[in-house]
Amino acid sequence: MEASGEGRPTPIRYVGDPVLHRPCEPVTRFDENLATLVHDMFASMYAADGVGLAANQIGVPLRVFVYDCPDDTEEYRKGVVVNPVLVLPEAAARTLADYDEGCLSVPGQRASLARPDRAVVHGVDVTGVPLTVEGTGLLARCLQHETDHLDGRLYIDRLPAERREEVLRAYEEERDRPATED
Repeated sequence: MEASGEGRPTPIRYVGDPVLHRPCEPVTRFDENLATLVHDMFASMYAADGVGLAANQIGVPLRVFVYDCPDDTEEYRKGVVVNPVLVLPEAAARTLADYDEGCLSVPGQRASLARPDRAVVHGVDVTGVPLTVEGTGLLARCLQHETDHLDGRLYIDRLPAERREEVLRAYEEERDRPATED
């Protein structure tokens, strides 16, 4: 589905919000409400300058994510996956890539995180038609990152404990810093 309709940007939820830290429910109704949610998700993602967004990042605990992200050839791929199932290469065939990963739900922070450089997601579109998305490079990372969100996991949960605490501390300091006038 393309974001052809007018979506309504919805505020992004931040680390600590309970909706981000528990698994999302499967989508069972493929109706206009789902289509509206997807349009709102695209609008929210673009308003926040993101390349991917999971439904729970705007407070909706359903297994849906949208993306508009380049693969390793720099070709942008755009879409939506409902009820995704992530498939990663077998360990023997897996190549990990380190990348400074960030998240709209942990604004202003980035941390190096190794993830497989290839990923496949099986799911359905907004009408329930099966689909498969294969990703390399940043798109592979995005598919993994957004599926993690739907499982109640943030990228910082994959970091070593000490690094995770550093990122959270920096986020909290930035969040609590008084705004300055220009």
